[in-house]
Amino acid sequence: MNVAITEGLVLTPPAFAEGLDQWSSEDGMPGSTTYEGAANAVLVPADADFDGCLEMLKTQTLQKLRYMGDTPILPGTYLRIRTRVKAVSGNLPEIRIAGHAVSGSGAHVGGLIEVGPTTLLQSYGKVVEISAIVGTGNRVGVDMPWGLSAVHGHFGLDLTGPNGGVLRIDDFEIEDVTEAFLRDLMGWVDVRDFGAVGDGATDDSAAFVAADQAADGRKLLVSAGSYFLANSISLSSPVEFVGTLVMPASAKLALLSSFDFPTYAEAFGDELEGFKKALQALFGYTDHNVLDLKGRRVEVSEPIRIEELAPDLASFSNRRVLQNGQFNVIAGAAWDDEVVSSQATYSTALSMQLTNVANIANIPVGARVSGTGVGREVYVKSKNVGAGTLYLSQPLYGGSGTRTYTFTRNQYILDFSGMEKLDRFNVANVEFLCNGAASCILLAPEGQMFQIRDSYVVRPKDRVITSIGRGCQDLLIDGCQFLSNEMLVPAQDRTTMVLNVNANDTKIRDSRFVRFGTTFVLNGSGHLIVGNHWFQGDEEINGVRVAGLVFTQTNVQSAVTGNYIDNSVIEWTNEHDAHPDFSNEYSFGGLTITGNTCVCINVAPWFSWLSIKPYGAGHFVQGLSVANNVFKSLNGSIDRIEKVDTSFADLDRGRMRNVVFEGNMFNAVTQITQNPVMLEVNQGTAQTVWTVDPAGYLPFGGWARNVQSLVAEGMVRDAAGAQVTAMPYVAVEQGADKTLATINWPEAAKGRLQVTLRMDNPI
Repeated sequence: MNVAITEGLVLTPPAFAEGLDQWSSEDGMPGSTTYEGAANAVLVPADADFDGCLEMLKTQTLQKLRYMGDTPILPGTYLRIRTRVKAVSGNLPEIRIAGHAVSGSGAHVGGLIEVGPTTLLQSYGKVVEISAIVGTGNRVGVDMPWGLSAVHGHFGLDLTGPNGGVLRIDDFEIEDVTEAFLRDLMGWVDVRDFGAVGDGATDDSAAFVAADQAADGRKLLVSAGSYFLANSISLSSPVEFVGTLVMPASAKLALLSSFDFPTYAEAFGDELEGFKKALQALFGYTDHNVLDLKGRRVEVSEPIRIEELAPDLASFSNRRVLQNGQFNVIAGAAWDDEVVSSQATYSTALSMQLTNVANIANIPVGARVSGTGVGREVYVKSKNVGAGTLYLSQPLYGGSGTRTYTFTRNQYILDFSGMEKLDRFNVANVEFLCNGAASCILLAPEGQMFQIRDSYVVRPKDRVITSIGRGCQDLLIDGCQFLSNEMLVPAQDRTTMVLNVNANDTKIRDSRFVRFGTTFVLNGSGHLIVGNHWFQGDEEINGVRVAGLVFTQTNVQSAVTGNYIDNSVIEWTNEHDAHPDFSNEYSFGGLTITGNTCVCINVAPWFSWLSIKPYGAGHFVQGLSVANNVFKSLNGSIDRIEKVDTSFADLDRGRMRNVVFEGNMFNAVTQITQNPVMLEVNQGTAQTVWTVDPAGYLPFGGWARNVQSLVAEGMVRDAAGAQVTAMPYVAVEQGADKTLATINWPEAAKGRLQVTLRMDNPI
């Protein structure tokens, strides 16, 4: 690059012969005193060594000579100012190139180096070249580094030392020597060439912006040093970091052409800090919607909290993707749980609040609530310290009252709880190595379409994905692997969990969940759980098996299809209901369990794969299909596949409707479950009343509520062997437990009937 050629700039001052009115004896600024008519300066038209020159008598301690024209100082350029001098007579002075830096407003720029190296003239008649280099960058070989504050300068020389000497000065030459520092053949631009200091304290933001603008498609080089950038900055050019950056927490760095984690890690010289800055930029409306870790590992020694990275970011609804890498948790005190016990008042009239909360300031948002009357996975969504009120993710089933609750705040690798809303954030092909020290992801209180796909979560301390509000709306989990930290702990002693949901329309597909305390706790409706494998077995003999999939509201409108359900229970409750007794509402319904493989091994015989647990009286089933599943018990039989857990209340079997158990296959299950069930009734002696006992076939201990069909297999005869042609009538809900039906003939009859009986009303 040579600006005299590329920019058409005239750098070299005119010859002295063109007039001394263009040369100042001061700083060269307009209006300063010139050498025109001065007693101590005269033009010499011819000299043995110079074609023409200025002869000057030194009369001042510091005698200046400055060209009054404006010599431009362009970002990224370096100019060499040089002339030749010789002493003629008198005292021998010292001489140096000097300049006067001027800003865009025409004012002097103070604080800069404005002189070159000093040369002592040692003899008469000997020609000595005097030179210095000025430029925007603070580089080796630059005598006057001016940065970006000066836009032009007035150049010449200074005479110092003893007065009385006479010397002759050749015409000045100013030339662009940028090539000596930065070759166009190299595809990069160094920020130091634009005034960056790199001392870790001086704000180099302007230099970075200028270098980026000058790069024009070339790479931006951040050479060795520590560069302080006080403000947010966007760089359009590709960037290579040799040096590192220091920035305030709130300042954003947007690397628009180098937006990936390895570059940010190099930029800050620290993986965790680099990732935080990259994540901050991802939410900063850069030109990219994907943060690529490029297969790199991030060593994480503390939770990554979005409110610390972007305290002004309350809501974000543009798609963003974090992909292709690994997070490795380094154990330490930063991951310790925060646990607070406090008294509070709950009222079913304000079902999502705790009021009069003691010590509320110390209770963190995102804490899990436990205590009497609290269902699983209830969290503090927000709080009003002044009012003493906590806002909850779910109601409490235990009724109104003042109680002591425990609030446990786990620590998560990615913590979005400080935001109000986050939509469409995706995690893809990422491995989280929690190492038993940290939980994984804490969702924002509101949001939709959060997705994690093709990823691994290994050994989380407490939770994998936690929702403290409705940030789980339309949550997507696809093709992931979740490995517990409690592999060798008996099932009933485990405390870890994969996922809780408070909103609707979760899709959990083609994923694998290994030996957690509980796999899913799902409130809301519209969930699709398809093609997964979750198993919660252990090494115990006659082991206890606990809930793997928990629905916590009555009408779920959900499908559990094509899964491998291994040593765990599907538990259906209404524990997130402030009024758990049945009233004018939907009761348990809307659930389809179809095409699953259900296995257990080494379990106690009372184990079952499906349990309904009402937390209040009066509930019933009003829509359930369990169809085309395979149920298999290994190393011992179990009694049956389903049950009612009556810890709080029983079901109202007189209101059951639309319950279907059909097409299932049973292996080592003592009692097959069917509804409707077809029974063969054999009556060997003529009787007017035949009793039909479905025994344990009907699910949930259901009553014999309806006979759907009667078909005689062969001839029905009377006591004498004659054909009975009369039609019998049926009485249902017979016996003390209402589990029998009777077939009543007008005369004594014997024979065989195929009877289809139901424990519900079909509609």
